[in-house]
Amino acid sequence: MSKFLKGTIILMAAAFITRILGFVNRIVVARFIGEEGVGLFMMAFPTLILVITMTQIGLPVAISKNVAEAEAKGDIRKVKRILVVSLSTTLLLSVIFTPALILLAPFLTETLFTDERIYYPLVAIAPIIPIVAISSVIRGYFQGRQNMKPSAISQVIEQVVRITFIAVLTKTFLPYGIEYAAAAAMAASVLGELASLLYLFASFKIRKKFKIRKNFFKSIKDGRHTFSELMSVALPATGSRMIGSIAWFFEPIVVAHSLAIAGVAASVATKQYGSLTGYALPLLFLPSFVTLSLSQSLVPAISEANSNKNYLLIEHRLQQALRFCLITGGISVVILYIYAKPLMQIMYGSESGAAFLMIMAPFFLFYYYQGPLQAVLQALNLARAAMINSLIGAVVKTAVIFILASQPAFGIHGAALGIVTGFMLVTLLHFMTILKYIPMTIYLRDYAKIILVLAASGLWGHYSFLALFTDEGLIWRLLFGVVSTTVIYTGLSIALKLIIMEDLARIPFIRKLIV
Repeated sequence: MSKFLKGTIILMAAAFITRILGFVNRIVVARFIGEEGVGLFMMAFPTLILVITMTQIGLPVAISKNVAEAEAKGDIRKVKRILVVSLSTTLLLSVIFTPALILLAPFLTETLFTDERIYYPLVAIAPIIPIVAISSVIRGYFQGRQNMKPSAISQVIEQVVRITFIAVLTKTFLPYGIEYAAAAAMAASVLGELASLLYLFASFKIRKKFKIRKNFFKSIKDGRHTFSELMSVALPATGSRMIGSIAWFFEPIVVAHSLAIAGVAASVATKQYGSLTGYALPLLFLPSFVTLSLSQSLVPAISEANSNKNYLLIEHRLQQALRFCLITGGISVVILYIYAKPLMQIMYGSESGAAFLMIMAPFFLFYYYQGPLQAVLQALNLARAAMINSLIGAVVKTAVIFILASQPAFGIHGAALGIVTGFMLVTLLHFMTILKYIPMTIYLRDYAKIILVLAASGLWGHYSFLALFTDEGLIWRLLFGVVSTTVIYTGLSIALKLIIMEDLARIPFIRKLIV
C-alpha cells in the first residue's frame, strides 16, 4: 500500500470519527444549554474562524508542500528553517490577534451584533488562537512527511476532551446564566485543542531529527528566502478560505440585524440562529464526509490526466465522481427530509430545527457536488477561478439573507434560503468554469432515474414511519424507517443501473479499496 493511499485512508477514518464525535459534541451542547445557548456559541464561532484564518494565512498547506520537497532532497536544515519561520510567523500573528480579539470584543458585541451576551463566548475562545497556530505548524510538518497518524489521533483526542469538559463546565456555569454556559462551552473547545497540541508536541519531540531551539534566531535571520517560498504557496491557497471565513463572519451579523428589522427580539433571533446553525446544519453537513474524502483523491488523478492532456479521461473520472456524490447524497437527502422531526426530537429533544432540514435538504445535493468540482478546478490550475466563484457566491448569499430575513414573512427561514442559494450558485459557477475547459455530457436519463428513486424511497419512508410499528418507541420506528428506506433506495439504484461497481472501480481511490 502506497504512502499516499495509506495516509488518505488514515485521514478518512479520522475524519469520520471526528465528524461523529463533533456531532456528539453538538448534541451535548444543545442538551445542556439549549437553542439560545447554541445560538450564542454559533454567533461567536465565525469570528474565531476568521481570526484563525488570518493567523494561519494558508501556512499549513505551504509547510506540508515545502517539507515534503526538503525531505525528498534530504535537506534537514531546510526543514528546520521551514518550522522556525512558520512558528515565528504564526506566533507573531497570534500575539497580535489574540489581544486584539479580546480588546475588540466589547465593540463587536455592541456595534455589530444585536445580542450583548455574545461578549462572553468571544472572550472565552480567544486563548485558542495561539494553540491552533502552533498545532497547525506541527500538523503541516507531519503531513509533509506523509505521516498522518499524529494529526489523525490528535483530532480524536481534541473531540474526546472537548466533549468531556463541555458536559462538566456547561453544567457548572449554567446557573450563572446562559451566556456563561456558552462561554464555558467555548472554554471546553480551548481545552480540547490544548490536549491535541500536547499530543502533537510529544509526537514531534519523539520523531524530530533536529533541535528547534538551537540557533533559533539565526534560523529566522537566514530564513528570508524560506519565508518567500512559504508565502508563494500560502497566500494563493488561503484565498478561497479567507473569502469563506469573511462571509461566515458577516453571516450571523447580517442575520441578527435582518431579523431585528423584521421585528424579531435579539434573544429570539439568537435562539433561531442556534436552531439553524447548531441543530440543522451539522446534520446536513454530516454526509459530505464521503464526497470530501473523494475530492482529496480526485486532485492527483485529474492532475495526472491533465498533464497528459487526456481530456476524455478527465471527463470520465469527473462523471464517475459526480455519480458517486449523487448516489450517496441522494439517500442522505431522503432520510434528512422524511425523518426531520424524529431525528431532531431524538437528538436534541426538540423539533425546532426540523423545518430548516426540510427547507434545505433537497438543495444540499448541490453542496455535495461542490467538493469534487472544486478539486477538479484545483487540479486544472484554476484556483483563481474557484476563488472568484466563491466570492460571487458569498456576496449573493449575504444579499439574499439580508433581503429575505428582513421580511417578516420569511424571517429566519430567509437566512436558510440565503445559505442554500450561496452554495448552489458556487456549485453552478464551478461547473460552468469546468465546461469552458473540459467538454462534458450531461446525462439527463440518469437524473430522471435518480428523481424516480428519490420519490419512491421517500414515499416508502413516509409510509413506513406513519403506518408501520406505530406501537413501538420513536427510536425503533426511526431505525426501521432509515434502514428500510436505505435498502429500497440501494435496490432501486442497482436495478436502474445508477450504481455500477465496474464504473466505481475505475476511480483510483475507490478501486484500491474494493479490489
